[in-house]
Amino acid sequence: MKRPEEITKRFLFELDKHMNDLKSGNAETTFEVQDIAAILHIHPTHLSNTIKEQLKKSPCDIYENKLMDVARELIISTNLSIASIARQLTFDPSNFTKFFKHFEGVTPKQFRDNAALKI
Repeated sequence: MKRPEEITKRFLFELDKHMNDLKSGNAETTFEVQDIAAILHIHPTHLSNTIKEQLKKSPCDIYENKLMDVARELIISTNLSIASIARQLTFDPSNFTKFFKHFEGVTPKQFRDNAALKI
């Protein structure tokens, strides 16, 4: 395996591990590119450039997409309040609503209500 492929594989592994920590409520903060770069012992710019080259997306885009997947899953599969989910994902509740609506086009509550109608 070439070094860029190894970096990408390790990035995705660490990102998935962090998402599992967020999902289970075991993360105190959300990662930034420099946090994952530190875990991988490489410079953040090198990590960012490698991920963009290998996956054609920025590390931030990949992170946000995975975070939205976790948010959607928690909203649909738990009875936790939206504010509790926001805090579990290390957001202030009002910022979480803005973040979620930016990506999903509806608020977390509207998303939950729409998902309940489909059941």
